[in-house]
Amino acid sequence: MNILAEAESNAAISILHALGLDKGCSIGINLKAKVKLVSEPQEIKNDFHQLFQSIEMVWKENGFPLPDEYGWQISSEIPIGQGLKSSSAISCAAIKALNQATWAGLNESEIVDIAVSSQRKCGCTITGSMDDTWASMSSGWKLVDPKKSALESIISEGKIEDEIIIFLILRGSRSNIIEINNFKEHSRIFERALDSILNDSIFQAISTNGMAVAAATEDDEAVRICNKLIANGAIAAGITGSGPAISVVSFIQDSETIRKVLYNSGYETIETNFIDNNSLELI
Repeated sequence: MNILAEAESNAAISILHALGLDKGCSIGINLKAKVKLVSEPQEIKNDFHQLFQSIEMVWKENGFPLPDEYGWQISSEIPIGQGLKSSSAISCAAIKALNQATWAGLNESEIVDIAVSSQRKCGCTITGSMDDTWASMSSGWKLVDPKKSALESIISEGKIEDEIIIFLILRGSRSNIIEINNFKEHSRIFERALDSILNDSIFQAISTNGMAVAAATEDDEAVRICNKLIANGAIAAGITGSGPAISVVSFIQDSETIRKVLYNSGYETIETNFIDNNSLELI
């Protein structure tokens, strides 16, 4: 068996949930999904939404060829179903591998468009995940309009230069049903998060967005957790995606206190940081 191509993309955390105001914002973090395109068919485990079938269909619908014989191998550090954008990361990695193997010559925004279409086709996203997919492909944050093409979707963008540690709190499987109307009912809180983004107060936006998502999903536990961590020195804490994971942002000098609080609370956690330009490749 030969490797025809291989690529990787990264997880992300939410800055603004797209259901609140029909605008979304996410930023990439250093958890990787790696995809290999190989010369023989492979069993794909845990592909609950048939994502790879959708990727192949959308790829062909856009007029690009598939190898005569091929299969997929996936390895991922990203927990599934936690709001950490695992589907976006896997989609981007798979399409980058196809781009490389078939010499399709797609640029970054074209890869994002196909990845978004693939996620929509298989039904693993409510919002379209344009912001999540951009965050899986590029460093920094992008505020986007998910109704537009990837190239036209970007409203504002920026980077975080501070030395930061991110703690991800994993709280088991998602239990709450995501109701779009519940998000719309809390639009005023989402508007505060959007204002923070437009004022380049990204950490404030993460916390405010987390409050809005907690209200929309009736997740009182998340509010208690976030308040406790901010009281102990975190500069931001909030639900990522629709949950249940919580992202906690800390300066390095304050991280030991946060680490102790999380340890004493018994939460399952992952430590990571924001991605940078040097960790990204198109193919």
